[in-house]
Amino acid sequence: MNQCEVCGNKYENCLKIVVDDEVHLFDSFECAIHALAPTCQHCGCRILGHGIEAEGGVYCCAHCSRSVGLEGARDNLTYATA
Repeated sequence: MNQCEVCGNKYENCLKIVVDDEVHLFDSFECAIHALAPTCQHCGCRILGHGIEAEGGVYCCAHCSRSVGLEGARDNLTYATA
Protein backbone atom coordinates (compact mmCIF):
# COMPACT_ATOMS: atom_id res chain seq x y z
CA MET A 1 0.00 0.00 0.00
CA ASN A 2 1.43 3.38 -1.04
CA GLN A 3 1.13 6.59 0.97
CA CYS A 4 0.54 10.13 -0.31
CA GLU A 5 3.49 12.35 0.57
CA VAL A 6 1.22 15.38 1.14
CA CYS A 7 -1.79 14.17 3.12
CA GLY A 8 -0.51 10.80 4.32
CA ASN A 9 -3.48 8.88 2.94
CA LYS A 10 -2.66 5.23 2.27
CA TYR A 11 -4.00 4.39 -1.17
CA GLU A 12 -3.47 1.41 -3.43
CA ASN A 13 -3.53 3.42 -6.68
CA CYS A 14 -1.32 6.42 -5.90
CA LEU A 15 -0.13 8.65 -8.74
CA LYS A 16 3.58 8.24 -9.33
CA ILE A 17 5.19 11.41 -10.67
CA VAL A 18 8.89 11.59 -11.47
CA VAL A 19 10.60 15.00 -11.44
CA ASP A 20 14.34 15.18 -12.13
CA ASP A 21 14.68 11.45 -11.32
CA GLU A 22 12.92 11.96 -7.94
CA VAL A 23 9.80 9.83 -7.45
CA HIS A 24 6.74 11.40 -5.79
CA LEU A 25 3.56 9.55 -4.70
CA PHE A 26 0.18 11.28 -4.38
CA ASP A 27 -3.36 10.04 -3.86
CA SER A 28 -4.86 12.83 -6.01
CA PHE A 29 -4.01 15.57 -8.48
CA GLU A 30 -4.91 18.05 -5.73
CA CYS A 31 -2.04 16.80 -3.55
CA ALA A 32 0.33 16.70 -6.54
CA ILE A 33 -0.51 20.33 -7.37
CA HIS A 34 -0.02 21.36 -3.75
CA ALA A 35 3.44 19.81 -3.71
CA LEU A 36 4.76 20.43 -7.21
CA ALA A 37 3.07 23.38 -8.95
CA PRO A 38 5.06 26.61 -8.91
CA THR A 39 3.70 29.61 -7.00
CA CYS A 40 3.08 33.04 -8.56
CA GLN A 41 5.62 35.44 -7.11
CA HIS A 42 3.04 38.23 -6.98
CA CYS A 43 -0.28 36.78 -5.78
CA GLY A 44 0.86 33.41 -4.41
CA CYS A 45 -1.58 31.21 -6.33
CA ARG A 46 -0.48 27.87 -7.74
CA ILE A 47 0.29 28.03 -11.45
CA LEU A 48 -1.49 25.22 -13.28
CA GLY A 49 -0.95 26.41 -16.84
CA HIS A 50 2.10 27.75 -18.62
CA GLY A 51 2.46 30.91 -16.56
CA ILE A 52 4.90 33.68 -17.39
CA GLU A 53 8.61 33.45 -16.64
CA ALA A 54 10.54 36.72 -16.64
CA GLU A 55 13.67 38.02 -14.98
CA GLY A 56 14.02 34.99 -12.75
CA GLY A 57 10.40 35.04 -11.54
CA VAL A 58 7.31 32.99 -12.35
CA TYR A 59 3.87 34.60 -12.57
CA CYS A 60 0.39 33.22 -13.16
CA CYS A 61 -0.68 35.94 -15.61
CA ALA A 62 0.35 39.14 -17.35
CA HIS A 63 -1.41 41.25 -14.70
CA CYS A 64 0.77 39.82 -11.93
CA SER A 65 3.96 40.25 -13.95
CA ARG A 66 3.04 43.89 -14.70
CA SER A 67 2.24 44.44 -11.01
CA VAL A 68 5.91 43.89 -10.16
CA GLY A 69 7.10 46.23 -12.92
CA LEU A 70 7.69 43.83 -15.79
CA GLU A 71 6.57 45.12 -19.17
CA GLY A 72 5.58 43.46 -22.41
CA ALA A 73 3.67 40.45 -21.05
CA ARG A 74 0.08 40.07 -22.09
CA ASP A 75 -2.54 37.41 -21.58
CA ASN A 76 -3.76 35.54 -24.61
CA LEU A 77 -7.45 36.44 -24.77
CA THR A 78 -9.79 35.51 -27.56
CA TYR A 79 -13.30 36.91 -27.74
CA ALA A 80 -16.00 35.29 -29.83
CA THR A 81 -18.08 37.64 -31.92
CA ALA A 82 -21.77 37.11 -32.42
